[in-house]
Amino acid sequence: MNGLLKLSKLIDWLTERIGKSIIWLVLIVTLIGAGNAVMRYTFNYSSNAFLEIQWYMFSAIFLFGAGYTLMRNEHVRIDLIAGRLSKRAQTWIDIFGIIVFLMPMAIAVMVMSWPIFLLALQNNEQSSNAGGLVVWPVRLLVPIGFFLLVLQGISELIKRIGFLLGRCPDPTEKPRKPTPEEELALAIKAQKGEL
Repeated sequence: MNGLLKLSKLIDWLTERIGKSIIWLVLIVTLIGAGNAVMRYTFNYSSNAFLEIQWYMFSAIFLFGAGYTLMRNEHVRIDLIAGRLSKRAQTWIDIFGIIVFLMPMAIAVMVMSWPIFLLALQNNEQSSNAGGLVVWPVRLLVPIGFFLLVLQGISELIKRIGFLLGRCPDPTEKPRKPTPEEELALAIKAQKGEL
């Protein structure tokens, strides 16, 4: 189990690096969008390439961020029943969900998207829009993104089994940080105390 927990930490390290890196894509997408709007309204010039590169980057953010979201336990959950169960029961539900739903879906999408990427690369597929970009790089994002999700799914499975065996802390526990509202209230109180 110790070797598996080390593997899990390595996967988490990779996921953390990728997750923190793609945050910069949000800034780049915003700047490209703003630049495109300025060019369109100031110089009456626009290009489909600007729009498509935004779509490509948004795809990268979504696909590469899925594993990061899973690791941070920020994905959508419906806890009507599970929220009332013990941590061990919740962990068993997570294990079931990872094995039965997450992994088969992610592996299937990864495997089925690979030939689509290869075909686009072989044909040097181009956008059908005037001035558009080549398509194969964005087609490659799908199998890579789902591969990263599969890796993180393996890590989450290891951590949950480790938790059940008492070998690691609860992977779903989030460190308690003050909310932005609480931080603001504390700052206001501190400022009033100084006045």
